[in-house]
Amino acid sequence: MRTDRETPDGQRSSPRPADVAERWAMSDPEETTSWERVRPREVTDEQWQRFEDAVAEMFTAFGMDLDTEGTHNTPRRFVRAMYEATLGYEGDPKLLTAFPTECRGGPDCSISQVIEGPIPFFALCEHHAFPFYGVAHVGYVAHEQIIGISKMTRLVRVYARRFTVQERLGQQIADHLNQVMDPHGVAVHLQAAHLCTQMRGVREERSRTSTSFWRGNYERDPEMRREFLTVAQRE
Repeated sequence: MRTDRETPDGQRSSPRPADVAERWAMSDPEETTSWERVRPREVTDEQWQRFEDAVAEMFTAFGMDLDTEGTHNTPRRFVRAMYEATLGYEGDPKLLTAFPTECRGGPDCSISQVIEGPIPFFALCEHHAFPFYGVAHVGYVAHEQIIGISKMTRLVRVYARRFTVQERLGQQIADHLNQVMDPHGVAVHLQAAHLCTQMRGVREERSRTSTSFWRGNYERDPEMRREFLTVAQRE
């Protein structure tokens, strides 16, 4: 997906708000319900150039030869890749499509889970700006509404495509699904590999970090938590 546009002189500039809105609209033409407003980021041509110059200076100091065919445009590609990797700050106006619940009464309505996963995600750790990546499982017990299954993937990725930490990512997914749907319960399980521990520091090359977050009925019912984790951890 292109995140910039070409100007008459062949340079790139940041996308206009209309471009961003159009990009979101074209991504899933069947979706019609807005959930989170779009917040387009504005980056001027002067800022792009300043960022690229700074990255070029840093890469050169660290040893990269920028005078080769393969590396001449590396600073520009790096800056644009970082911009693309943080598109989550712009939101997603088509994140949630809700439908009437399928529950017809009885105790089953407070214990039946909808679980989606594994949902792959990539994020940038705010401590070192290194990637961490993995899979998410998101579950909920519906109350008055259910949502389109793809919206759980959208929800994970709108928060993952930011500078963040795994703990906050899980909290945001759980809290906002809980806030918007008002379900009986929400569960989120994330498992991720962190390059900041694999490429530097202690260099734990095979380690994975798992985090779980519970809301509503999941907080009170250990059997419901076990059922959810059985599905999440077997993938």
